[in-house]
Amino acid sequence: MNKTSTAKKPIFDVRQLALTGLMAAVICILAPISFNIPISPVPISLGTLAIYFVLSVTGMKLGTLSVIIYILLGLAGLPVFTGFTGGPSKLFGPTGGYIVGYIFMALLCGFFIDKWSDNIIMSFLGMALGTAVCYLFGTVWLAYQASCTFWEALAMGVTPYVPIDLVKLIAAMAVGCQLRRRLLKSGLL
Repeated sequence: MNKTSTAKKPIFDVRQLALTGLMAAVICILAPISFNIPISPVPISLGTLAIYFVLSVTGMKLGTLSVIIYILLGLAGLPVFTGFTGGPSKLFGPTGGYIVGYIFMALLCGFFIDKWSDNIIMSFLGMALGTAVCYLFGTVWLAYQASCTFWEALAMGVTPYVPIDLVKLIAAMAVGCQLRRRLLKSGLL
């Protein structure tokens, strides 16, 4: 009888785990930085900038894991959410839908980056669609929290932010896609 060992390939190698941890740290550092605006309970946050960047670099699998780690750290109470806050109460507050929406945003944006990272138009389209999904989750939850209609919540929580998020998306993709190409070329991704 010939016994051969069949070692299973790990889901993530050490480089991928290190990159995932680093990207979760990037989100944790940038996401708490926010600026309140008088017309909305939703602050302008660098969280979406960080997530756009992370997804542009890592794609779906590692990017989504980085986002989940960020959310779990915030849920555990670390001050990584907007305004340097953390804990379950933030997820149940007015901006909780946007935070949960980050997961679905990561899946969709990351899918497009993985599939069409060499096609800037398709990558941009995927990022825009992912942002729309995040907006949807956030708007539905904000409407519930603020006891207002979906359209009122959309006007409060999305409309003022579309131009700002567009600038963040373009900036993050410009830097992130370059870094992704270099990581792929060097075999680190």
